[in-house]
Amino acid sequence: MQIQAILPGKGRDLRLDLFRGLANWAIYLDHIPDNVVNWITTRNYGFSDAADLFVFISGYTASFVYAKMMLERGFIVGGTRLTKRVWQLYVAHIVLFVIYIVAIGYVALRFSDPDIINEFNVAGLVDNPIETLRQGLLLKFKPVNLDVLPLYIVLMGLFPPVLWLMLRRPDMVMIASFALYFTARYFDWNLQSYPAGTWYFNPFCWQLLFVFGAWCALGGSTRSRSIINSRYMLWFCITYLVFALVMTMAGRFPGFGEMFPEWLFDAFNPNDKTNLAPYRFLHFAVLVVLVIRFIPKDWKGLESPIFDPLIKCGQQSLAVFCVGVFLSFVGHFALMLSWGTLLAQIVVSVTGIALMTMVAYYITWSKKQDKPLKPALAKAAPDQPAGIAAAASVAATGIEPEARTTTQAAGGPAGPAPSGTQSVPSAGTGQN
Repeated sequence: MQIQAILPGKGRDLRLDLFRGLANWAIYLDHIPDNVVNWITTRNYGFSDAADLFVFISGYTASFVYAKMMLERGFIVGGTRLTKRVWQLYVAHIVLFVIYIVAIGYVALRFSDPDIINEFNVAGLVDNPIETLRQGLLLKFKPVNLDVLPLYIVLMGLFPPVLWLMLRRPDMVMIASFALYFTARYFDWNLQSYPAGTWYFNPFCWQLLFVFGAWCALGGSTRSRSIINSRYMLWFCITYLVFALVMTMAGRFPGFGEMFPEWLFDAFNPNDKTNLAPYRFLHFAVLVVLVIRFIPKDWKGLESPIFDPLIKCGQQSLAVFCVGVFLSFVGHFALMLSWGTLLAQIVVSVTGIALMTMVAYYITWSKKQDKPLKPALAKAAPDQPAGIAAAASVAATGIEPEARTTTQAAGGPAGPAPSGTQSVPSAGTGQN
């Protein structure tokens, strides 16, 4: 089939890093209950929240990274690279899973507080540890706040054939994703959890956000530019955001909620997060439209130092996410010990975000150290001794001065080759 997708342009899209970093910070704050600081996150002012943003950007990034590879090197190579990423996500989840439950168990024993075990859904480890751990490896058993990574793993694991088809029929895949979404909601499809219940993030429904991200990355937003830039779309987006704000506040404040008809209030409260309610998806789609319209990829503001911590956290998203989930438990317990004072809430929130940011900066620095140093310039600085200059030249080119002189005399890089011969570049001058 002919390729119909529009591949993303070259260069890193800092918008993805910025909003992914923002999602990591918001997830950390939202995972700490009774924390006044999490009132700054988007979940309090509309139907969607940081989880929607995380899944959407995951789909966008997966297409951004692997689409060109799949076209140039074939389905097998692209699919195996995606599978490699799935394995990395799975390993990260298992490591976080073990550390998380050990920390919960230790705190429960150390402070004689068994209620923590029930609160974080790890009581099964006490009654049936072997089976519970086995189900954890199968992604069926998940302590509280460890639901996002298993969803991400499943969506990425099934993505290779979806990406192959989306490169050829992007709109058809998007329509199929909507069909699966509505079918799953109608027939109540979901995956089973252990020991009971279903997945908190229903993958049959949340795949819509993931595929929507991929569709936008592969030309969907470009083909929809006329609609996105229209005046009517702008007014619709503003109107819907105001409506979502009002309905969300109605759910937050009972007195305010009583002002609305019961049928209207019940339609949006409680917010159906498990099955990704249609009004929730629409709210997030509206936000995407506004970002595309008002924040272009080349916006100079993205290079402002004020956004650098968020961008760094977005670039090291997996590690920062795992650290944030663990720190959210630590922060929750710290607030329990301090009786949840306002000062303690602010300190816990700021400290956690600072630690996540430090982790992101450290990993960025560490990755740079793993890269080989650039070859030294052959030409010495004016104040550089001749011996050092010669040594640097040898290190850079791998050719002794005499050999290089011979090469130049034969028509190497220092001058044109004699008639009838080919010029052969000296070693070390090719592209890395």
